[in-house]
Amino acid sequence: MTDRIRDFLRDRRPEGPCLVVDLDVVRENFQAFARALPDTRVFYAVKANPAPEILNLLASAGSSFDCASIPEIEMVLATGATADRISFGNTIKKERDIARAFQMGVRLLAVDSVEEVEKVARAAPGAKVFCRILCDGAGAEWPLSRKFGCVPEMAITVLEHAHRLGLDAYGLSFHVGSQQANTQAWDAALASTSAIFRTLSDRGIQLRMVNMGGGFPAKYLKKVPVVQAYAKSINESLRRHFGNRIPETIIEPGRGMVGDAGVIKAEVVLISRKAEEDQVRWVYLDIGKFGGLAETMDEAIRYPIRTEHDGDEKAPCVLAGPTCDSADVLYEKTPYELPVSLSIGDEVLIEGTGAYTTTYAAVAFNGFAPLKSYVI
Repeated sequence: MTDRIRDFLRDRRPEGPCLVVDLDVVRENFQAFARALPDTRVFYAVKANPAPEILNLLASAGSSFDCASIPEIEMVLATGATADRISFGNTIKKERDIARAFQMGVRLLAVDSVEEVEKVARAAPGAKVFCRILCDGAGAEWPLSRKFGCVPEMAITVLEHAHRLGLDAYGLSFHVGSQQANTQAWDAALASTSAIFRTLSDRGIQLRMVNMGGGFPAKYLKKVPVVQAYAKSINESLRRHFGNRIPETIIEPGRGMVGDAGVIKAEVVLISRKAEEDQVRWVYLDIGKFGGLAETMDEAIRYPIRTEHDGDEKAPCVLAGPTCDSADVLYEKTPYELPVSLSIGDEVLIEGTGAYTTTYAAVAFNGFAPLKSYVI
């Protein structure tokens, strides 16, 4: 919570649940990444929060962008950023979308299979491709395993195939899992990438880039390491595995760029119990999984929640959203501690919600409007 957000909510009193993002925090986060890893290009993961104000700020600051779709590419180009600052980082792309991106000037694309390579070769001849390898995501609160990437041995085959088809076998990528608390998590993946570099070099293919993905955390209920701690570990791993021949490097912060820049204002709709003897209350908010808090799935992300009664005695409760869907429960397996004095109609502030909230909000599930967003 920043003073600017606090003042905005006090002065504007917006109706209904809403997200407020402070651009000053986004700017500070970008500068922190740029200072900590000065030899690494920052590609902001647009999917985290594609608000035009955020994209404009980052474009003017010199950021590049990781895009997952044609609309995201169009949003970035609308800022005035050039296509050479865009990576089409989704490994699952329609061939016509590859062709459209190529037409717009995008030349850097992710792959993780020979089938995807063949689509790129047909639709974007001569483009640079990097192959994503699997990473177990150990230590992450939101692991990203299995759906994206291939085993390192297959990455060699994928990039050799790209080379044979006339593409520029440019490099490798990996993702250590979202909200990664272990600063050493990049080491094993960098060891794998360096081995692939050596193998392909022996076969006449010179890779030049490693995309080290995201995983840099926002602060929720637990303390997390600072960006400088991640940078120190990453630089040590790069030197350990690549020696004096360190390749070009990219990072793709999303949550780490905008997560702690946003606060959601919500309201308590109902407080009740399921039986008279129940000790645990049910607290229902006017926002839930379908309103933008999808990352509470499996209670993976536990957001800090502030109320006007935080100095009072607290007790565990089940926290749920307002929709007529039994899946719309935020925290039940591990109940959430909230003040006993909390009442229907009270305002609550959900911190650390600048990332993956507006883009996860349903368009009109149960008739509820999408999550409003204010960028200040």
